[in-house]
Amino acid sequence: MDKMDIQHNEDLSPLSEVEIALYTFAVEHADVSRDELPKVDDVGDEDITAAFWGLVERRLLLPVSAENRRYAAAPPDAAVEALIRPVVQQARRAQEAADRLRRELVPVYESALERRLRQPLFEVLPDVASVRRALDRFAAETQREVLTSQPGGGRKEEVLREAMERTEAMLQRGVSMRTLYQHTAQYNPGTTAYVEIVSGLGAEVRTLGEGFMRMIAFDGEILVIEQKDNPKAALVVREPSVVSFAVAAFELMWMQADPFPVNLGRAQAIQVSDKTKGDIIRLLVQGESDKVIARRMGMTVRTCQRHIAKIMERIGAKSRVHAGYLLRECGGNLGIFDGPDRSGND
Repeated sequence: MDKMDIQHNEDLSPLSEVEIALYTFAVEHADVSRDELPKVDDVGDEDITAAFWGLVERRLLLPVSAENRRYAAAPPDAAVEALIRPVVQQARRAQEAADRLRRELVPVYESALERRLRQPLFEVLPDVASVRRALDRFAAETQREVLTSQPGGGRKEEVLREAMERTEAMLQRGVSMRTLYQHTAQYNPGTTAYVEIVSGLGAEVRTLGEGFMRMIAFDGEILVIEQKDNPKAALVVREPSVVSFAVAAFELMWMQADPFPVNLGRAQAIQVSDKTKGDIIRLLVQGESDKVIARRMGMTVRTCQRHIAKIMERIGAKSRVHAGYLLRECGGNLGIFDGPDRSGND
């Protein structure tokens, strides 16, 4: 093996006894070759040769004659300096790169931080156009996760088309997305088609009966909620405690929700219908009006009244008051729906 082309080895570990003996021998002579190495007690020739080349790698033996392969001992200070020079140069380059990075990023960081601190903790979006612009901006900036809850049953096709583009863009760049709908959304063809597409891109969609608010949370930092008494307006919330509370509420609802079935078979339709009736029964027992129940269940008042009429017929109630009494007596037991009349219709 040609040791003249030996690779530089940044080895600053202590010398072995054999290496010290060979280095001492080299210092005592003007120059040496590997054929002139002294014998060392209980050490084989291969180990002596390896120790010799170890000294060469450490720059403690320097070549003085390439043709004769002769080497002279180098002063320790010079050898150490030669060994650490590449490390020092590498450290200097790393420091220069770090300084460049700092010069480039500090102004960016400070500017972005200043913009964020200038943003209001609460911001009103007064109309549909401003809401859509804000959602487009937040969706483009989000990096990790979007959480959405959409009560009210099936969504309008216009709304779904408007949401599809930004939703696809987020999912395709790796942002995770979880969405909650009400059970009644499963009967809406447009919503079902939308869910099928976004589920194929990696989104998770589940359904609940009632009792959750309309919201979108971006990266756990920005919350967009519906403005009270004005469904066309929204409120942007950046206050950390409020956003954290909303996200925690979403997580609790998510654990109670059921997966959204893209293909709603008869058995699933019956199960969803029973869950819907169960939620209506709870609201009837609480004394809520048809209008309130319909809104909370995400269905039309007429559909809600049809469910209520069927419930009253099954329990033999002659009025809403009578129905509330009977339902309280049976504890809202869904067993009242057992039997042949199970159409599975909404």
